[in-house]
Order: sequence, then structure tokens, then C-alpha cells
Amino acid sequence: MKPLAILGGTFDPVHIGHLNAAWEAAELLDAEVRLMPANVPPHRPPPVASAEQRVAMLRAALQGQSRLSLDTRELQREGPSYTVDTLVELRAEQGDRPLVLLLGEDAFAGLPSWHRWHELFELAHMGVLTRPGVEPTWPAGLAEAISGRLTTDPQGIRATHAGRVVLMPITPLEISATRVRELL
Repeated sequence: MKPLAILGGTFDPVHIGHLNAAWEAAELLDAEVRLMPANVPPHRPPPVASAEQRVAMLRAALQGQSRLSLDTRELQREGPSYTVDTLVELRAEQGDRPLVLLLGEDAFAGLPSWHRWHELFELAHMGVLTRPGVEPTWPAGLAEAISGRLTTDPQGIRATHAGRVVLMPITPLEISATRVRELL
């Protein structure tokens, strides 16, 4: 069964960096990848673009992409977009299908500040998008939590539905949504 990978974010606006990460993850994991815009991101300021505008941008960007799709469930939920709530829903829907939460190195390093973060490992694998040639370092609490979970083999996640942390080097692109908004 192909894994289902989730790439969350505000996508304010969506840009080639988001799409490149999703494409490369789809290839490395041989997975379906869903881009999931957050309604109220708990760790950053609210988006500038409305939910409707962000969905329209994502639909346009994903047009014709067979392995990438849009999931708007977090936009339909009131309050903060907690990843654990989304993964609980997905786990109930997907059964034993491997789920992979895609995170950049910086977001992953901040995982201990997330709501109910220890539960995430019971619900999904973590796909940490790393920069090639850069050895990631993690805060002590996170390093302890992922001890024994780390792998560099993306295919190794198929044996179980959750619990592994796979390091996935992807092509680094110098782009950010903040910079795109500044240029608009």
C-alpha cells in the first residue's frame, strides 16, 4: 500500500519550494502527497491571504499533478490547526496505511513546542526534509524521543503505519513565502 504523506503549511502563497518538496517526497517515498493549508497556524502569524485565496492558488498549482493533491480539512475546523488532531482524523480514515508527516528540519527541531507532540509518533512517520550534506542536530528532548526511530531508507516506512523518522535530503531552493509576498 502506497504511503500517504502530508505537507502542511499556510501556503501564503504557495511557491515552487513547496511544490519541489512535495514532488521529491512523492518520489522518495513512492507516495501520494497531500498539501494541507492550515486555518489558524499555532506557531506563526495568521496568513495574509484568505482561506479561499490560498485554496485557489493551491488548486492552480496542483492542476495536472497526479501524485499531489489538496486536502482542506484544517480550513473547515475552528480554532488552531493542531497537527495531532489532523493525524487522528487521517488515522481513523486510513487504517493501517503508512502516514508520513513531512516537515522541514527547522520545523522538526521545534517539534517539542507542538501541541501533544509525543502522540505524533503513534499516528504517523515523520519525513524530515533535510539539506544534502548537512548533518542535522536536534534539541536534547527531541533527540531522546527519536532515538531508535531514525532511518535514511524512505522505503523502510512501509513495514509499519507510524513511528519512524526518515531523513530525506531534498534539493534546497532559496525561496520563501515571505519573500514572494514582498515582491507582490
